[in-house]
Amino acid sequence: MKISKAAAAAAVAVALSLTATACGGGADKASDGGASGGAKKDKIVIGIKYDQPGLGLKTPDGKFTGFDVDVATYVAKELGYQPDQIEFKQAVSAERESLISNGDVKLVVATYTINDKRKARVDFAGPYFLAHQDLLVRADDTSITKAEDLNKKKLCSVTGSTSAQNVKTKLAPDADLREYPGYSECLTGLENKAVDAVTTDGSILAGYAAQEKNKGKFKLAGLKLSDEPYGIGLKKGDKELQTKVNAALKKMVEDGSWQKAVDANLGPADYKADPAPQITEGS
Repeated sequence: MKISKAAAAAAVAVALSLTATACGGGADKASDGGASGGAKKDKIVIGIKYDQPGLGLKTPDGKFTGFDVDVATYVAKELGYQPDQIEFKQAVSAERESLISNGDVKLVVATYTINDKRKARVDFAGPYFLAHQDLLVRADDTSITKAEDLNKKKLCSVTGSTSAQNVKTKLAPDADLREYPGYSECLTGLENKAVDAVTTDGSILAGYAAQEKNKGKFKLAGLKLSDEPYGIGLKKGDKELQTKVNAALKKMVEDGSWQKAVDANLGPADYKADPAPQITEGS
């Protein structure tokens, strides 16, 4: 009888153990969205700008809008991630390479111009957009139609901007350069006639001009003072990811989503975007 009781107790213990294991396994599967056994991760972290209307902007209610956000969302979907699986992380210009190389983000989609200096530290997919340095002037100003017209004029850009220095050293050496902390301050100065023009990439200027509070106040000069091919930054040497992102960008153009995103985000400022560029990275 004692043996029978012991055996019964052991059987109960085994049954309870198996039940607990089964429950635990179910919980684990639920926690990773059913992606067990090394399937896709439950989220992807993408670096974007938080302060560029029309391109990458975090709104007061915590939402993200802009062309770069639309591109990032489309690419993430092609990689197997739904919008609620995307975590956007702020990627200020000076930190983009570090965010990628340290593994803080998987991708950076943040008006990220492809150049050799950056390619020494990270790889790119794309380009997915070709921007050009331009000027923003007051809507009623007809005195500035080319870069040389900035001589003796007050030109605004942000502190340390290569765009402003490009104008100052190469195009209009007699321009009176004013450097402000941010582009919002430049636009305030332009509206108040403290400055005569603002310069950076035309796509960025278009985003500011398209804001509801700025509509009708400013216009783009429509100049192409430089070429700025925007790429998607990723970890150096990750050729598999680069190939997948390039394929997603090609599909975005082919199915019309790229043009739709350009029109929705930059069209309100009457920005004339170049056609989608040919992908050169990774080829």
